[in-house]
Amino acid sequence: MFNTYQLRKKSVLCFALLLAGLASAQAQQEQVKGATQDQSGEFLSGVSIKAVHGTSGKSFTTSSSDRGLFSFNGLPEGGPYQFIFSYVGFQPDTLSGYRIQAGQPLALSVKLQPISTALEEVVIGYGRVSRKDVTSSITTVKAEDMNVGVFTSPAQMLQGKVPGLTISTNNSNPNAGPAVSLRGASTLRSGAAMEPYYVIDGVPGASLNLIAPDDIESIDVLRDASATAIYGSKAANGVIIVTTKSGRTGQSDISYNGYVAMDKVANHYDMMNGDQYRKLIADNAEFSMQPTDDTGADTDWQRAVERTGNSNNHNISIVGGTEKTQYHASLNTIQNNGVIKGTDMGRQIGRGFLQTKALDDRLTASFNINASMTKRNDVLAWGEGLSVYDAMYYYLPVSPIRNADGSWFEVPDRSQYANPVSLIEEAQNVRKSKVLQAHAKVGYQILPSLTYNIDLSLQNTQYNNAEYFSSLSMAARNQNGRALRSSSEDERRVMEMNLSYDKTFNGLHKFSALAGYSWEENNNGDGFQLVTNDYYNDDLGYYNPSMANVIDRLATGGHFLSTLRMISVYGRVNYGYDNKYLIQATVRRDGSSAFGENHRWATFPSVSAAWRLSEENFLSGSTVVNDLKLRAGFGVSGNSLGFDAFIAQPVYGTTSSFFDYITADGSVRELRTLTALRNANPDLKWETTAMLNLGVDFALLNSRLSGSVEVYEKKTTDLIYDYAVSTARYRHAMLTANVGEIKNRGIEFTLDAKAIAQPDFGWNTGIVLSHNKNEVVSISKGEFTRDFIELSDLGGAGQTNIFQQRLTPGAPIGQFYTWEWAGYNDEGVSVFYVRDAETGERTGETTDTPERKDQAVTGSPQPKLVMGWNNSFRYKDFSLNMMFQGAFGQKIMNGTRARHSNIVGNAGEKNVLASVLDTELMTDRNAHYLSDRYLENGSFMRLAYITLGYKVPVRNLPIKNLKVYATVNNAFVITNYSGNDPEVGLGGLTPGIDNRQTYPRTRTLMFGLNFNL
Repeated sequence: MFNTYQLRKKSVLCFALLLAGLASAQAQQEQVKGATQDQSGEFLSGVSIKAVHGTSGKSFTTSSSDRGLFSFNGLPEGGPYQFIFSYVGFQPDTLSGYRIQAGQPLALSVKLQPISTALEEVVIGYGRVSRKDVTSSITTVKAEDMNVGVFTSPAQMLQGKVPGLTISTNNSNPNAGPAVSLRGASTLRSGAAMEPYYVIDGVPGASLNLIAPDDIESIDVLRDASATAIYGSKAANGVIIVTTKSGRTGQSDISYNGYVAMDKVANHYDMMNGDQYRKLIADNAEFSMQPTDDTGADTDWQRAVERTGNSNNHNISIVGGTEKTQYHASLNTIQNNGVIKGTDMGRQIGRGFLQTKALDDRLTASFNINASMTKRNDVLAWGEGLSVYDAMYYYLPVSPIRNADGSWFEVPDRSQYANPVSLIEEAQNVRKSKVLQAHAKVGYQILPSLTYNIDLSLQNTQYNNAEYFSSLSMAARNQNGRALRSSSEDERRVMEMNLSYDKTFNGLHKFSALAGYSWEENNNGDGFQLVTNDYYNDDLGYYNPSMANVIDRLATGGHFLSTLRMISVYGRVNYGYDNKYLIQATVRRDGSSAFGENHRWATFPSVSAAWRLSEENFLSGSTVVNDLKLRAGFGVSGNSLGFDAFIAQPVYGTTSSFFDYITADGSVRELRTLTALRNANPDLKWETTAMLNLGVDFALLNSRLSGSVEVYEKKTTDLIYDYAVSTARYRHAMLTANVGEIKNRGIEFTLDAKAIAQPDFGWNTGIVLSHNKNEVVSISKGEFTRDFIELSDLGGAGQTNIFQQRLTPGAPIGQFYTWEWAGYNDEGVSVFYVRDAETGERTGETTDTPERKDQAVTGSPQPKLVMGWNNSFRYKDFSLNMMFQGAFGQKIMNGTRARHSNIVGNAGEKNVLASVLDTELMTDRNAHYLSDRYLENGSFMRLAYITLGYKVPVRNLPIKNLKVYATVNNAFVITNYSGNDPEVGLGGLTPGIDNRQTYPRTRTLMFGLNFNL
């Protein structure tokens, strides 16, 4: 026992001596210690601190802990030392003149200041400049200022944030993306040709599917041609540059961002229920139902196909590095299950980035690889009634979902009539895509002011689609099951190289120049399709097409390999004198294999200038005006997006007919008939957009009030469209040619205010207003002459080939051209004003059988004003953010209401709106005729999202920056529109059309969690 006691006593003594020694050693080694804070006194973690020995030039680095503390050990004694502090989003700071002496530790403290608007860097294409040196129209949105919600595209994060940028999301389908346009439509083509050009981390044309919202650092929107001309033939609709998060110097940081969300349909159409419908038939002797329709049921078909949608998103990233090498890696997964059964989207994205320096830091090399996998399930949205989004309204409420024996309740002999639940359950529609991108970049500093850069990128996209319609599906009646499998592949290669020069002379003359070369090749559409039917049973679905008894040899899908190449040279010069007078000039020359052999090359120049009045003597000392800059710019850009390799080439292909071919030995073979599918046009050239932009930027009252005002005129010429031609001269009846002109004029206003800035409470608010006037100037040129182009044939009984919109010179895109409702005749039937076929004027007569000649201009779908209003409140550790968006002055054609108001045509066979009892006459066989009666005011204001967040104080745990939040998307809408939602197609050639095939708009409640380790 004595020996044990002595042993314990010795152990305790040794342990105490060891602790004392360690404490003494630590005290001796901690030569420098300190703390890093922001301007309000909050400690900053992850700040990079570099200690530089003034005599030897040696440097030592560390970073602040999660409590904002740092220390240096083992620094050589002497000095003088510089301590350089740097942190993303803050101005770097330096403490100088310190000496390290034994036994005299240094205590340092620094408060970093956020980067001001004038010092922020802006991405301008192939480079960056300080915000104060910008001469063009560019808007930057940082990650912390972007919208919050369940988004299918990063573009939705910008809604209401950028003047002139219209992002229309007219439904909540997880498989649909928004329509994006900048400063008005400027082409007659659709798809990519209508949208801005995307550049991601310097890679032009990269896929947005490769980006998770949590990986975005900032988005720069190049809005005028003097900014976009450096991208030449792809920039007519503006350029959106996405910068993702990259590595940073300092300790490794692991981040998690995630949310879960629930969706409910925000607004339903009030269709008749079973009792209302039975009463309608009973009260009107002229109406009747088939006895088999009414089984005593009361089915709400909207809710029969709906569910509570749910979504979840998780993003894990790791970032860190040293002075020479930085890295960033992230993994994101999202699952979005829509409110319509059978609609969902799942996506996984992986990203990896590595950057390092060599050769005395003169060489910088980076490599990143990005991959995404997406799987989408969708439901039928065909025409002829074979659409879930149509059938959920028209199917009779007196009928059940299933018969007593469990089979589907169907009425096969009724035209355009299908059970919406069976359309979901008896069909599979699966689309898968995989995107892989590799990007390498090397920059070498030849001279202190001269750098050579080369970028190489490769993107491969694979698409695999599969459909199966069972033997019970109304979409494949009497086919004993029908399957479709298709696969295609796109490949994109890009090489960019340039020389950049940047130098300031005598502290007054700031000069930079860029000269570059670009090459890209796109190989798209390499694939095939197989369609089969007549299966023994439905057990295998689309997985084994060899079990089918019939192969549809006509349904090959039209897949063909299209190879496009583009070569470009470009240059830019920037000059600034004394931070007052700024000028920028760019030029790009593009050559593309897409166009006719006579016009494959085009040149796109631009010039812009700015005058910083706030640097002049008469304003430099002002306590009111902190920044004031006048800007003017003019540039020319093109639109080569949305083309394949055959747009200007003669193309021949197969038809659906066959002929008997007699071979040399007398045997007969059945061969496909060939025909001309496209005419050659060697003179087809680029659509060209010229834009003049004038702007003023200002910051007042210690930069608490800032903003800009811009006016612009954008004119697009040589519009590309298909025109009818004589087959006596051409081999095909249509020719793609340059013919038209579109003009857009507008004014944009941005105002941001730091309304309240107190230590415990703050309120920032900002408003964005945009007005654009769109005009089709011409749609004819030379032999290609048309008075107008008809669009939007919405169908309906008695309305065959009656279009609701026209492209007409002097009018905006999408102008409504409809019949004019004149009330009812003595028989209780809707009548319409008659117009003279020659003059187009009203004759004073009315008719219940209107014709095409009786149509007239009745309104425009173009909004007169688009608004975004952002508010951010802060109280201690709480935050509240909200964004209102709105559009005002536009018209909407409510084709959905017209369709479901067809009381005479639908009664007894299809459901109608409950409101028809108040709005329609039971005798009106023309109640559904599309006219200005169904043209409604589409103005609205929406609380797009409201987010309440709380930064949770964490102590004695490895977690930092813990934040929880709750968000409501689409909280409410103020509007007089009678449809489900007024945000109907603000872009494209047919804006303002609401015609049945619309996925319901939802209201979303989401809960999120962010933290770092």
